[in-house]
Amino acid sequence: KDIKMVSVSSNFTQRPHLAGTAENLRLAQQIQAQWKEFGLDSVELAHYDVLLSYPNETNPNYISIIDEHGTEIFNTSLFEPPPPGYETVTDVVPPYSAFSAPGVPEVKRLELLNSRLPALSKINTSLIPPEYTYRYEEARAVGLPKLPVHPIGYNDAEKLLRDMGGPAPPDSSWKGSLNVSYNIGPGFMSRYSTRKVKMHIHSSNKVTRIYNVIGTIRGATEPGWRPRRTIIFASWDAEEFGLLGSTEWAEENTKLLQARGVAYINADSSVEGNYTLRIDCTPLMYSLVYSLTREIPSPDEGFKGKSLYESWHENNPSTEYKDVPRINKLGSGNDFEVFFQRLGIASGRARYSKNWRVEKYSSYPVYHSVYETYEIVERFYDPTFKNHLTVAQVRGGLVFELADSVVLPFDCRDYAEALRNYVQVIYNLSKNHQMGLTTYSVSFDSLFSAANNFTEAATDFHRRLQQVDINNPIAVRALNDQLMFLERAFIDPLGLPGRPFYRHIIFAPSSHNKYAGESFPGIYDAMFDIENKADQRKAWEEVKRQISIAAFTVQAAAGTLKDLA
Repeated sequence: KDIKMVSVSSNFTQRPHLAGTAENLRLAQQIQAQWKEFGLDSVELAHYDVLLSYPNETNPNYISIIDEHGTEIFNTSLFEPPPPGYETVTDVVPPYSAFSAPGVPEVKRLELLNSRLPALSKINTSLIPPEYTYRYEEARAVGLPKLPVHPIGYNDAEKLLRDMGGPAPPDSSWKGSLNVSYNIGPGFMSRYSTRKVKMHIHSSNKVTRIYNVIGTIRGATEPGWRPRRTIIFASWDAEEFGLLGSTEWAEENTKLLQARGVAYINADSSVEGNYTLRIDCTPLMYSLVYSLTREIPSPDEGFKGKSLYESWHENNPSTEYKDVPRINKLGSGNDFEVFFQRLGIASGRARYSKNWRVEKYSSYPVYHSVYETYEIVERFYDPTFKNHLTVAQVRGGLVFELADSVVLPFDCRDYAEALRNYVQVIYNLSKNHQMGLTTYSVSFDSLFSAANNFTEAATDFHRRLQQVDINNPIAVRALNDQLMFLERAFIDPLGLPGRPFYRHIIFAPSSHNKYAGESFPGIYDAMFDIENKADQRKAWEEVKRQISIAAFTVQAAAGTLKDLA
């Protein structure tokens, strides 16, 4: 067990440190001091004033059932009972949904839902923060919930669902594991028909200062080891409020990142299970990841003397490609989003995960609860911290290779294979709507052609890469630039329909599941539920438009790989 790793994990989980609080600033300053002690060239706190959301300390949020006289006969819990050893910890935040609209609505017909610019001289100066030009009023903010929202535990949920009326659920996907009928409403059973559900939501939004920690190792040839390329380490603030810290910093440094950003390696959720390695990354990194994991020993039981690649391959084989471990598409829900989805910087993440084929729940059961403590890791998830160490080796190895290789360790042939696969997948999906394809003359030929042209360009580029004189800095730089900018070539500055900040034409989170990655998201979203759209001609014209955008983008990306001479 790595004592340093254990002490860091224990230290950072002893007290609540919600974004915008004094405790969170204290930890940011502690990280800053540690990174300086480690010898980084510079370590700075980058602050931003952002809109955060907090529960009311004196008027807590809860949900109640009231009778016909308005008397509360049931209230949901105001807090989670603390786990053993944490009874005296203060400032524990009660469960709440950030940015929920406040209000006290009463609902009688409760239903169960399946959750699967003016002139500058005229600007109000109260909206101008000292460091920047302009801030939107909260009322004009995009994406803030219009309805009151509140999370509850399964014990409270059982009491709310137990007496639901209405018909039975249409199928098993509407049922959970509670001992209730899961009737879908509306309203309660007849003997409780006068009861109502009342929400008491008193959270409020507040502009609050957050702090990222930004540390830098400058790339140079100097006495002692230094990377060829600069490495920037970042501890992002306010991730749970909408990836605010990383997004603010990336927006502030957009021009620099677009011009010089090589790759981004995410370092969150190191261990969410103890079954197998999980990798999510751009196809440009596939070969690098496979090569690196062959050099790292496996921490898994039954794989002594074998590589991480071998245990990963056996425990989580790919369903898309033959005889390799599974690599997932990048979706969202974490800090790589702005770098990959908006700026087109090659990105990846590594973590230890569960057996997704058996454990069907979305994350480990104590996630985002007061029970997500150091002791859970020490006793159940990773007692010896061997999986933490393995993840650190993978992430560190990726950063080292990306920063220090003479030629960037990207393989565009893997991207070509992925594109051909994705085109076939989206085409096969479209055949579920064969009548629409035929009626409205929808063709994927241009997209297949673009993917084939990209494959030819990638093959020719790799041939030239193998022949380059690595002692010729100009020749190496030219090829490295083409590799670095390839991911950018898949960015459409106009963004996806209705989602201007998601600009990657090949990958984006699904419109219907923000955490899951989808290939050719523009086409996928255009075809989603298309048979139920009122104007079929308009709907299929949008499909054709998205196919055209995708084909153009892939063809243009192929052009960036051609010989510059």
